[in-house]
Amino acid sequence: MSLVLFLLQTSGPVLLIALVTGLVSGGCSAGLIALISYSIAQETAGALVVAAFVGLGAIALSTAMVSRILLVQFSQAAVFELQLQLCRQILATELKALEALGLPRLLVVLTEDIQAIAAAASILPVLMINIAGTVGCMVYVSWLSWQVLALVLLITLLASLSCRWFLVAGRRGLAAARDNQERLFQHFRSLIEGIKELKLHYLGRQDFFAIDLQQTAHQVRHYNQTGLSLFAVLDSWGKFIYFFAVGLVLFALPNWIGISPNTRVAYVLTFTYLLGPMENLVNKLPLLGQASVALDKLETLGLTINQSVATSAPPPVQSWHQLALKG
Repeated sequence: MSLVLFLLQTSGPVLLIALVTGLVSGGCSAGLIALISYSIAQETAGALVVAAFVGLGAIALSTAMVSRILLVQFSQAAVFELQLQLCRQILATELKALEALGLPRLLVVLTEDIQAIAAAASILPVLMINIAGTVGCMVYVSWLSWQVLALVLLITLLASLSCRWFLVAGRRGLAAARDNQERLFQHFRSLIEGIKELKLHYLGRQDFFAIDLQQTAHQVRHYNQTGLSLFAVLDSWGKFIYFFAVGLVLFALPNWIGISPNTRVAYVLTFTYLLGPMENLVNKLPLLGQASVALDKLETLGLTINQSVATSAPPPVQSWHQLALKG
């Protein structure tokens, strides 16, 4: 929620336009699926159907293009504003508090955390487009059969519950990698600032590399691999659930309720279209997980992306106007 509020504050108009055009594009895409299903069920397509297909396709493509262009501008503005916002807060923070935090922590915040949050910010409108298309498809499925919609919603609920463990475990791995990243930056700082001493002492140089830097880098790699691997398993598990739902509609559902072949074709087309938005959402979960970890780390350090613009302390008031040396 804090990320959404920050985006609305920094790039509200651009974000809203991108969201509106993205929602229109997603709705038109869902309309195209319904129109294609209707055309397959009919023997011939009339002029009105052809005109509707051309119109929906043109609107979907044009609004998607506008939304993508706005997203490029929006993502760059988000990175710019986020960097300045955190730098203002760091400048306004007391020196004692900054020394307690340490330079490596601040460097990780200004580099990796900002990039993680900016990456998540840039994909939020894209996810809104996918959500709009998914909702449109669900409306079409409910129009075909409310029983099938209820079945799809039940499968979605069970899938969400089964995927929660992968999400929590994957996020835990990314959080552990983020904690070790601060130690790695500390070793980078020691390497640069103490390069003369390390050059003069061979054994110390070897110990520093093997015991400190290499082991910390290995831990960062291990936790990142663990977290991202769990998200990859989640992707495969989501596809399995998708194919299970398609097979249920094709082979099992006709035995339970009367479904015509044309209606089954409409379901398959709709679910095939949904595979794209669903896969896109699952692929973006690691970015959202990293952004969530970065936001938690900012709060831990006493920083926030929604804090009012910080200002430096005012200069001391000078009550004298001239200085004279006597004697």
